[in-house]
This record gives sequence, structure tokens and C-alpha cells, in this order.
Amino acid sequence: METENIIEMLHITKVFPGIVANDDITLQLRKGEIHALLGENGAGKSTLMSVLFGLYQPEEGIIKKNGQEVKIQNPNDATALGIGMVHQHFKLIDVFTVLDNIILGAETTKMGFLQKKEARRKVEELSERYGMKVDLDAKVEDITVGMQQRVEILKMLYRDNEILIFDEPTAVLTPQEIDELMATMKEFAKEGKSILFISHKLGEIMRVADRVTVLRKGKYVGTVETKDTDKQALSNMMVGRPVQLEVHKEPAKPGEVVLDVEGFTVSAKGHHKRDAVRDVSFQVRAGEIVCIAGIDGNGQTEFIHGLTGLDKAVGKVTLCGKDISHASIKGRGAHMSHIPEDRHKHGLVLDFTLEQNLVLQRFQENQFQHGGFIDQKAVRQYAERLIEQYDVRSGQGAVTVARSMSGGNQQKAIIAREVDRDKPLVVAVQPTRGLDVGAVEYIHAQLVKERDAGKAILLVSLELDEVMSLSDRILVMYEGEIVGELDPKETTVQELGLYMAGAKRMKKEGEPA
Repeated sequence: METENIIEMLHITKVFPGIVANDDITLQLRKGEIHALLGENGAGKSTLMSVLFGLYQPEEGIIKKNGQEVKIQNPNDATALGIGMVHQHFKLIDVFTVLDNIILGAETTKMGFLQKKEARRKVEELSERYGMKVDLDAKVEDITVGMQQRVEILKMLYRDNEILIFDEPTAVLTPQEIDELMATMKEFAKEGKSILFISHKLGEIMRVADRVTVLRKGKYVGTVETKDTDKQALSNMMVGRPVQLEVHKEPAKPGEVVLDVEGFTVSAKGHHKRDAVRDVSFQVRAGEIVCIAGIDGNGQTEFIHGLTGLDKAVGKVTLCGKDISHASIKGRGAHMSHIPEDRHKHGLVLDFTLEQNLVLQRFQENQFQHGGFIDQKAVRQYAERLIEQYDVRSGQGAVTVARSMSGGNQQKAIIAREVDRDKPLVVAVQPTRGLDVGAVEYIHAQLVKERDAGKAILLVSLELDEVMSLSDRILVMYEGEIVGELDPKETTVQELGLYMAGAKRMKKEGEPA
């Protein structure tokens, strides 16, 4: 007998040390539908999808495809069944080119020789058809996070998968790229592909999903039709309490200049001749949140790397009245907290425990060591305080290995560590990327609290809602230059979008009117 469900996951239970990640969960995906999976960080969404993709084996439960029970022992089994997955943390090889990453494991060969021309033609057709342009010859390590996301999606399309799993696909995309992806997903569904879509962004789910399944703390809460619900009801299902979806803050009271950047220039990596950041100057004062907004790939990442010392830069940087233009990363860190864009590369040592990560920059302080030896008890107490305060969920508490935690909880750990360091300047790059609405509400409140306590906050965000609601001033970066300074109370999302796209820019001093 034929069923309308292309995939059924029945009574799935998956256990890790100290935590039941999936507790008797049933999920049914219909053919040609976009089905959203919603839940807090650590609710078990990625785990459930990893079971479907063969990365984990469940302790209990069965999986059916088109009504027939199937065994998915590994991702190769999943691929053979037409199941593809775009992971939240990309599975790409940095030193390979984009093309090599896309075809890896699914190479076209003839008489034992790799047929790259044919592969290139197929990838170019796919990228043209779905509006996902990428430089096929660029190395993955040289492209932006947003571009890496496209590579992952093209990888899945290249394999002609009919069941597509998207794990937080929009976390690193710009508003324009998100619109394109939503349209692409609808196109996939029209073509008969079935999509499982993990997201924290309620607006996106309401726009694109046909149905939503909600998980909370590893348990199934319910499945609803999106046409019969709204954002507030979904957030209540997800968190189990009413959530404040808007940022409430008093007007800023800017004080002394904390950060002063003059003539800041950062060279581009790779074969690009233009500088990634060109002659940028601005100030951030105590008691204000200044946001650098822009479409991904317009120099924000390079600017932050130059500012924090991760990359070389030319120009003058004054922090708390002290010239730090030639200071080391450690020297800059004495006055600056940094929530990095890439939590795996620059935020955490993934094979260290949570408590070790929480004292990474502080273990030499007197409170954490005696006579050159780390005081493990003090570290444990400190970690447990932050874990509770920031609701960082992990299977084994302070001794959980960072790699095993969900992406959202890794992000909460970084934010807890950096905010608690209590520095005059907080550099927050995509601080709520991959966080659920409850965590976003908390982090926004923390940043406003830091601002009101007299800290200078430099925010870099691709989320237009976040830019508009959290900022006191907005600096728009386009092709490595600051092209606009806007007051969020006096501008619109549309005007901001024009500056971000380079269609509008403010006049520089000395330019004719």
C-alpha cells in the first residue's frame, strides 16, 4: 500500500553520555512538502536529522521510506536512498577547491580517469539554475562563510537527492541570500523534492514551511500546519513560556570614546588585487551599540580580523586612549572581548572541555591558579556559575567536550565567557547566529545591559531585524568601505538595503555635493 509519507521516523530514541538527545520521537515527512523542525538549542533537532542521515544509530525506533523499513548505517546508505544533508557546521575540506569539494565522493570517471569537465558543466548548470553562483576554482579556505553554505547546497544537488535536510541553512546568509534560498526551496518542493528544514527563525518558518514539528528537551511537543499558527504560538511551544520577540531598550547615553579607528586598511587574501577593507574611520563610545551592517563578503570579516589582531592591517587603532595598532592579539585582548564569527575556528578549542574553554584567556589569573598550577576547583565553580547563568546545556556539565555540544550551546558558552571578562569594548560578530528565540532574547538583553553599564559595543550582524532593533548607530560597509552612517530610529529596512547593495552612499568629506 502506498503512503503519502516519503519518510517516517517512528519512536526514535538516541542516547549520549549523560543525556537523552531524542526521547521517543516520531516525525513524518510528506512527498513534496517543506517540513520545519523547530526547537531550542540542544532540543535534539540536529541529532534526529543525523540519525536520518546515518551519522548516528538510534537505540530504539525505525525509519521507513515510502512505507518500507530501511536501515541507514552511514551517510552512503542515506545518499543511496536519495537523502542529502546540509550540515550546520560545514563538512568541507579547506585546502580543496570549491569544485573538488562538490564532487568529492561522487566523482564521474571514465576508464578510471576523473571527468572534471563534465562535473564542472553540471555544477555550473545547477548554480545558474538555482542562482547560487560560486567561484569553482577558489579554495574553500579563501571564501566567505555564506559562500561555503552555497557549496554545501550544491554538493547535495549534485547528487540528485530527493529528500533534502537543511540544518540551520540561513544562519550565515544575508537577507537577499535568504530570500533566494526560500524561493529555491519552494522550487525544490514544486519539483517533487521533500525538505526537512531545521531553523530557529520563526519568520522564515512561517514563510516557507507547510508544517512544523516542535521538539523541546529531546521530546516531541507536536506538529502543526503553519497556516493554522503564528510566531508567538510557535515560540511558546518551543520554549514553554511566552517570549519577548522585540528588543526593549532606553535611548543610549554615549560617553567617552572607547574605540577610535583611523584610516584602517586590510589587504585581501588570495589573488584579489583590491584591498578587502579600505581607509575605514569611525569611533565607538562608552554606552552605545554601533553596528557594522552589510551583505556578507563586503569586508566585515577582514575588518574584525584586522581589529582583533588575527590579520595584519594598516592604520591607527586607539583603544581606551592607548594606541594598539601594533599590539599582539593578547595585548588587544586586555581591553577587548571578542565573540568571533566562526565559533569553531576562532571561538573554541573543540576537544577541550567546556570548563577549559570558559577560562581560555583567564587561567593565569590569581583566582584560577596557585603557584603556577591551575586550581581545578575554582575553574569548576566558575564554569558552573556561567553554565547556569547562560543556560548552556550539555550532557556532562562542565566536563562536556565542546565538540559534542549543539552549535547554539557552543555559541552561548562563548558569549558567557566573553561578556564575563568585563572589558571596556565588546566586539560581537553574529552573536545570535544559530540561537533559538529564547536565547536570542537573553543575549540581546545582555548586550543592552552591557551598554547601559558603560561598555562600548561593536556589533557586526547580517540580521536586518537585529541591526534595526539593537543598534544605536548603524555603519554600512560595502566593498570594504563605510558608505553610510544611519540612525535606526530615522531609517527604514528598505533604505538600509540600498546602502548595503551599494545603490546609495553618503558623500565623503571634500567630495562635491
